[in-house]
Amino acid sequence: MIILTLNCGSSSAKYQVFHWEDKEVLGVGLVERIGQEESNLEHQAKGKDEWTQQKSCPNHKVAIQWIIDTILHEKVGCIKDISEIKAVGHRVVHGGEKLTQSIIVDENIMKTFEDLYDLAPLHNPANVTGIKAAQQVLPKVPHCAIMDTAWHQTMPANSFMYALPYQWYKENNVRRYGFHGTSYMYTSKRAAVLLGKKPSETNVIIAHIGNGASICAVKEGCSYDTSMGMTPLEGLIMGTRCGDVDPAIIPYMMGQTGSTAKEIDSILNKKSGILGITEKYQDRRDVHAGYKAGDQRCTLALEMETYRIRKYIGAYSAALGRVDAIVFTAGVGEMNSVYREKTLENLENMGIKLDKEKNAASITRNAETCISADDSPIKVFVIPTDEELVMTEDTYSLVMGSYDIHTQYTYNFEAKDYVNKARAAALPGNLKKNPALEKVIVKG
Repeated sequence: MIILTLNCGSSSAKYQVFHWEDKEVLGVGLVERIGQEESNLEHQAKGKDEWTQQKSCPNHKVAIQWIIDTILHEKVGCIKDISEIKAVGHRVVHGGEKLTQSIIVDENIMKTFEDLYDLAPLHNPANVTGIKAAQQVLPKVPHCAIMDTAWHQTMPANSFMYALPYQWYKENNVRRYGFHGTSYMYTSKRAAVLLGKKPSETNVIIAHIGNGASICAVKEGCSYDTSMGMTPLEGLIMGTRCGDVDPAIIPYMMGQTGSTAKEIDSILNKKSGILGITEKYQDRRDVHAGYKAGDQRCTLALEMETYRIRKYIGAYSAALGRVDAIVFTAGVGEMNSVYREKTLENLENMGIKLDKEKNAASITRNAETCISADDSPIKVFVIPTDEELVMTEDTYSLVMGSYDIHTQYTYNFEAKDYVNKARAAALPGNLKKNPALEKVIVKG
């Protein structure tokens, strides 16, 4: 069975083509700048050179047809006929309290997603647009929705409730929902494998650090608390999002500047975070370079961000009581050793001892590494996330009728001998450039 997964943003569509029986990625790609005068497609098929193309792409239907044409392309494609695609999995950011697990899409489910637009105005409309467009291009196959928020539905009320009028929760759905759920699903279960434990026996703290960033306390294999809240704005400092702030700042600045609530919301989401502090960068690679060069704003931004993560690690350690491992994942978490080192400074008294040499060696998206000292009571892992694989397996199991909630279902990637073939093929190239990496890879 070949499964297509789609992750549609407001102006983008990321995709992956996966051969289930071979457990192999056949092709991946991304369409950017949908709706603009000229859109861009980047595509990589197994065993073929990367392919890029530009053309006008006014909407998601055209984008998804472009994706289909590309994966069927005689020279750069990865399948021969559209009939080979047997199911499509879609990322949907917000499922609210009504949708607590992955599900096959029907008219009622689509209506539920549309009803949740107010909770995720930047994400759910784009997700729904992508599903509708894909249904038009691929009308004869099942379409499945995998929600970011579903993973966090195990949080207890003392974690997800806000100290606001209870009526706001009952009538307006105001509560913590959390995001990055598929990433936490994958990395928490892989951490359990690396620890040699069942997920139900495992307590871990996972830091998903990318342009968007959050952290999750996982207790006995389930989400117990997370930093993002009702929206993805709360919690850690991010590329352009502020994270935790005093809410009284909002009416104060409205009064000071004459800005509307919508304008302030835009500033908090798009002009704050790392960009707000440095006033020129949001990419951590630029911030890291500035930090090394002695740029004071970049130094401040890096220290503020890592301090915020460190505070959450302390708080979640207290909440969990026992912590088996700290896990770093996503772009910055996987690839930036300085951010990891600064985050874990002075946590030895909590049993978290980083090995700086191991940490410096761990720069790869193609292997799982252990960067803690040999005598560290709490392990520190770097686990490259694989959200597309979770989407693919959920889609497959839904279509086959074997799907269940994650506490009652064993994913293929929970096997001790699980191997990501694409990453295994790319790893020798990493080792050639960085031989020290070999010593920190966790062997199965």
